[in-house]
Amino acid sequence: MARLACLVMIAMGTTVALGDSALARHRHPVDATPFAHSPCSVLDNKPCTPTVCSPLGHGPCIPEIDYPIGEDLHLTVESHPSEQDAAKYEKPDHPLDTIGDLFAALRSCWAAPDPEVARAGMEMSIRFSIKRDGDLVGPPRLTYTTPAASSDTRAVYRRAVDDALARCVPLPLSKGLGGAIAGRPLMVRFVDNRDIKPGDAVPSPPDHP
Repeated sequence: MARLACLVMIAMGTTVALGDSALARHRHPVDATPFAHSPCSVLDNKPCTPTVCSPLGHGPCIPEIDYPIGEDLHLTVESHPSEQDAAKYEKPDHPLDTIGDLFAALRSCWAAPDPEVARAGMEMSIRFSIKRDGDLVGPPRLTYTTPAASSDTRAVYRRAVDDALARCVPLPLSKGLGGAIAGRPLMVRFVDNRDIKPGDAVPSPPDHP
């Protein structure tokens, strides 16, 4: 009888302990979603943690992090920025720690072609990725150029784009930013929005003996 009473008391103590443990978990829930996603049903029409694929889909599921700027990083660089955007074209004087710093660095490296060989309204877009150390993963790929531009004009702007990247890389990324964007596609669109007219070219200085 005494043994039975002891067993009952042990069982009651275990139940109370389990109840306290469950209550503690209820009061202090673990946040399993450090990013913008939240747990959801596979029937919901939105990303679920930790994947965004359906159990009915073919192939492996890939974890998705909800970056506020989207899956790709898109940037437009103008040859003549407005006064309002002028500050966004200044090269940061510190390691790049945010997407804004990265975009400012890329903008600051752009130098439009001389007016005598330029074309008003010319656009050219490239796609590339960078490593954690800020260097290019591979050569940038041309994705768009103004269809009406001549082959000579396209060559001029492509050299300007390549020169801009050569001035920029390796980008001085912070450890955090390098880990966050390494391997992610960057889409950079260069727009020559200058009002280019015949005779705008700056004459070359005379040669001195």
